[in-house]
Amino acid sequence: MADLATRKLPLAGRHGGSSTVRLTPAAPASRISLRAPADSVGGLSHVLGLQLPTRPKTSASANGRHALWLGPDEWLVIDENGAELVGVAASSGVLHSATDVSHRNTAVIVSGPGAEATLAAGCPQDVSLSAFPVGACSRTLYGKAEVVILRLDEETFRVEVWRSFSDYVFGLLAEGAEDAGL
Repeated sequence: MADLATRKLPLAGRHGGSSTVRLTPAAPASRISLRAPADSVGGLSHVLGLQLPTRPKTSASANGRHALWLGPDEWLVIDENGAELVGVAASSGVLHSATDVSHRNTAVIVSGPGAEATLAAGCPQDVSLSAFPVGACSRTLYGKAEVVILRLDEETFRVEVWRSFSDYVFGLLAEGAEDAGL
């Protein structure tokens, strides 16, 4: 049996925050970039176990699985339980494209009363609760890196980022958290 390389988590051991916000690397998850025409949404929703959202800035979540609307025919699907999402999507029997991006992305959980201020420190998106309610999501920038932000609850966000930019984004989030704690 051949030895297999173990992939190191990009933010392993990193933690940060302040008196008002915590920064925590998210647990490993499986992810797909999903593209599909409107007439495939029903079949894909059925096999994924949640209704794919069809309106901007919306998401759907069920049983540790999240589907984030990124465009008229594009979603980021995240499964915190590690399901093999390409196979799940394939079982729908409808036209779609599913690309596994599990090892491309990682995520940071930003939580606490200072979470909004932490994100506002480097993001042009208005993430106030009135403009970005629970369940809202958006592909945007944090500093100079593309991220996808999902609001999980009133004080918690999931920030998805490509692993190659994760140290940069985590560092900027840490600076924002320090400012939010003042």
